[in-house]
Amino acid sequence: MPVTLADERALDAFARTLAADLAPGDVLALRGPLGAGKTTLVRALVRALHGSDDAVSSPTFIFRQRYDGSPPVEHLDLYRLDDPAELLELGLEDAFAPDRITLVEWPERAPGLVPAHARTLTIAGSGNGPRTVES
Repeated sequence: MPVTLADERALDAFARTLAADLAPGDVLALRGPLGAGKTTLVRALVRALHGSDDAVSSPTFIFRQRYDGSPPVEHLDLYRLDDPAELLELGLEDAFAPDRITLVEWPERAPGLVPAHARTLTIAGSGNGPRTVES
C-alpha cells in the first residue's frame, strides 16, 4: 500500500518506522527517478539507525559508502554503472554480508547483484512536493 510523505518531517517518521523493522542481513532496493529522494531516505534511515547522519553522502561517483555503527550500513548507488560486467571490478558483492544492512539505489542497473530476498521501495515525486513510497 502506498504511503504519502508530505514533507521531510514525514519522511523522517517513515524512516524511523522502517528502521525499527530492519535487521542485519536486510537489503533495501530503492527505486525512483532522479530527485525522488532516494539518498534523502538513506540519510534519514542512517540517522534513525545510528543517531547521526553526519557521514552520509551520495556515493554516486564511488558506488559504495559504508556507515559504521550498530549495525553497519552499506549504501550503494549504481546510477553511474554503465555495464553490469563492471561489478566484478568494483567488488560490491561483499556489501551484502549478513552483519549489515544494505541500501541500494538504482538496483535495476545491476541485475543479479541484489539478492532475491531484498525488499524494494519505489519512491515517486520530486522537488519540494510530496513523495509516495510503495513497497
